Amino acid sequence: MMCCHSFFRSFALAFTLIAVAIANGGCNDAQHDASSARPLPALGAKVDETSVSGISSGAYMAGQFQMAHAKRVVGAAIIAGGPYGCSESIFANTMPGTGTAILNLSKAVNGCMLNLLGIWGVSDPEDLAKKAEERAAKGEIDPIADVVRDRIYLFTGTSDRTVAPAIVRHASEFYEKLGVPKANIDLVSDLPAGHAFVTDDEGSACSVSGEPYVVNCGYDQAGALLKFIYGDLRPRATTLSGNFFDFDQRPFVSDDNSAELAETGVVYVPKSCTETPGCRVHIAFHGCAQNREAVGDTFIKESGFARWADTNRFIVLFPQVADSAANPQGCWDWWGYTGPQYLTRDAPQIAAVNRMLDALQAPGGGA
Repeated sequence: MMCCHSFFRSFALAFTLIAVAIANGGCNDAQHDASSARPLPALGAKVDETSVSGISSGAYMAGQFQMAHAKRVVGAAIIAGGPYGCSESIFANTMPGTGTAILNLSKAVNGCMLNLLGIWGVSDPEDLAKKAEERAAKGEIDPIADVVRDRIYLFTGTSDRTVAPAIVRHASEFYEKLGVPKANIDLVSDLPAGHAFVTDDEGSACSVSGEPYVVNCGYDQAGALLKFIYGDLRPRATTLSGNFFDFDQRPFVSDDNSAELAETGVVYVPKSCTETPGCRVHIAFHGCAQNREAVGDTFIKESGFARWADTNRFIVLFPQVADSAANPQGCWDWWGYTGPQYLTRDAPQIAAVNRMLDALQAPGGGA
């Protein structure tokens, strides 16, 4: 009975989120002004060795970007997130306008976060793997053969009550069903972390789930995931040589900004990457209520990515979603609020971030 009560409460939550979004009516005043932002620098980056990571909605987006552009991506880190395509309703594309997104959101909250719909097969790894293979066969995402070679890091904290640990395990099983060797998958599930990105020296107490969603558990997650994806790395920097730059995201989206990105994003560029081309790129997707509008630069500067990037020739891209009427918490789109193509190469957000990679790949004179 308690399970049923939880189901109906969380079902109501999905629709409450939509109502609150409409009432809020758009972006808040914390939007970063692009008038002083630079163009994203052309650095001759080696984008065919790109890696992605994300927490929560960012975890789902990391998986979506990996599947869409597997030819470019060599590894993905899924932190407090589930398997690719989990939120897609069986009634997807049968309702006009925002109808499908509303159906998907209900499934996302109940099935792909709280794990209340398992009896109906929601988040089933084998079924989702088959759907991914079908999508690849239609050319909507890159071939599965390119995913199979990737390295996959996954994480769930034992104090996370936002995304159930079983959902993260399903993501691990999803990659196994696709054919990723078990040796290429690392599931970390023994730390008492809340719903957050984990560090060894920054953030709130380990078990906290709340803004800025960065916690100190004595564990260097940025280093752990980068080393699992790329192998041995040089020790992280104690003092940064490079710079964080605000860059204008508007050139990478359509005129109507269907991607609902913020005007500015952030990129960290080590000094060596401004002097010599060929740096690799890591894309770090923030979680809900973890964009700059909500927490400033906390995730960007306290996650630890820049310290590893500095000594290992990584450019770190921190794209940003804006708060909006359809998306009041600044989440990445993993349920279809930007349109029915949200899981494919043509998804507005995926396409925009891929264009950012193109810009970093272009030969140029540095940052």
